[in-house]
Amino acid sequence: MATYTVGDYLAERLVQIGIHHYFTVPGDYNLVLLDKLQQQTNLSEIGCANELNCSLAAEGYARANGAAACVVTFSVGAFSAFNGTGSAYAENLPLILISGSPNTNDAGQFHCLHHTLGGTDNTYQLQMAGHITCCAVAIGRACEAPRLIDRALRKALLARKPAYLEIPTNLAGAECTRPGPVSAITSPVASDSASLQAAITRSADYLRGRQKPLILVGPKVRRAGAEKQLLELAERIGCAVAVQPAAKGMFPEDSSQFVGIFWGQVSTLAADTIVNWADAIICVGTVFTDYSTVGWTAVPNIPLLVAEMDHVTFPKAHFSRVRLCEFLTQLGAELGRNDATMIEYRRLCPDPVLMQPAAHYQPLTRKEINRQVQNILDGNTTLFAETGDSWFNSMGLRLPAGADFEIEMQWGHIGWSIPAALGYAIANPGRRLVVLVGDGSFQVTAQEVSQMVRLRLPIIMILINNRGYTIEVEIHDGPYNKIKNWDYSLLVRAFNANDGDALGLRANTAGMLSDAIARAVGHRDGPTLIECAIDQDDCSKELITWGHYVAAANSRPPVLHAD
Repeated sequence: MATYTVGDYLAERLVQIGIHHYFTVPGDYNLVLLDKLQQQTNLSEIGCANELNCSLAAEGYARANGAAACVVTFSVGAFSAFNGTGSAYAENLPLILISGSPNTNDAGQFHCLHHTLGGTDNTYQLQMAGHITCCAVAIGRACEAPRLIDRALRKALLARKPAYLEIPTNLAGAECTRPGPVSAITSPVASDSASLQAAITRSADYLRGRQKPLILVGPKVRRAGAEKQLLELAERIGCAVAVQPAAKGMFPEDSSQFVGIFWGQVSTLAADTIVNWADAIICVGTVFTDYSTVGWTAVPNIPLLVAEMDHVTFPKAHFSRVRLCEFLTQLGAELGRNDATMIEYRRLCPDPVLMQPAAHYQPLTRKEINRQVQNILDGNTTLFAETGDSWFNSMGLRLPAGADFEIEMQWGHIGWSIPAALGYAIANPGRRLVVLVGDGSFQVTAQEVSQMVRLRLPIIMILINNRGYTIEVEIHDGPYNKIKNWDYSLLVRAFNANDGDALGLRANTAGMLSDAIARAVGHRDGPTLIECAIDQDDCSKELITWGHYVAAANSRPPVLHAD
């Protein structure tokens, strides 16, 4: 009978918590571990072009699957993967970063090793990982592996944050015990009953004393698995529901209670007007940052009832260990109907904007691109919005019932969408993925299109080519925001080599884009990239406005403190 090893234990636990693919770049310190992972029949390996892309692909996989794994080598691999791990931390995603490490004998023999900083103390990587994960462990003996692996996985699943596992090259194949029941890792933590009841009582009393309640939805709702409970609460109260930009798609946009994206001066559907009219705001999973508040100019100016993933707060009260799903369900049972904000919103909501199609021969514009993308969104579509002008363009697109939306607004890494879409498509192959990405962002992570080609994933990428970092231009312009142009459509075709079937198309006019989108929708044997050439000055007024306020926030002078 074959020896059961540390690598076998990790592979079995990953499958048990629902991970069926891991993303990797091989290196000599993780090769034995990769051999062990490949032996697990319910686990598939996805090779990536580099560790940055590898970690971002895992981040995207976690969005669709609930958890993900990324396997890299020591230092030269892990340092690059820390970027995507940081994204997973900021975006509340349980990504398990697994790094191979040197042989355990080298530390005691004070060897200077390759892939290190050149010293003899190589604990620095574990220390660094501790700042961007909820749990970082290094396995020093095979007998400790079960306990440490289980601890890291459980903490990641409970906190919805990344965890770090460091496995020496000579321990991946070392013998260890088999795992016990997986419930030790996956069993949820319920709310503290007394805290939950106190939070419900206080919240209900607060809301009964208000005449104009409104719900504001934030991006942590999905991470907490509370979308169903949120909808039930909203329908029970009957009030208006606005969402933060990073929470687009987390409340149905076809609901009669949806009043748009609340984003200060760049809100959609007059959401800011009704938010500012309300006298009570139930903040569900919200995140207020300089970006989401338009340079701190759009912070609600009334006391907020804030329901987080695991606690509830008022200006003068705090209730710990209150799970969001349970809180929303029980709060709804205590409240009656109050649709005052919906009655007012019907009076002030803007009329629908009717977009006239551009003539086939007319030069392509940002608005025409949006109009045509809107036409291909259906209930089976997931729309990815890359950092930059794509954020603002995507906010104006209406998601039909069943459609989903992904954005990385907290971390804001340009290039995120390409590898993240790869990971998402692997976890959820039945959905149509449409990616809105700028040329500058695409240049950061373009290599991962080759994996889309390799796996024949029919991802549609709408690349806006305006020859620069448009979002940076509107915050602070300079020559550094102009980039070298690429032949993007030709580059994608180059990834085909002799065995791929990607489409690389270019559109300069409205008619060319219409034809290209039709080809992309019908193409199922690989990705399609449509390079859309537009004028450099063709950006949304929302981005221009937002950029002015963010620039002002960035340029605030230091506060001088008296001695």
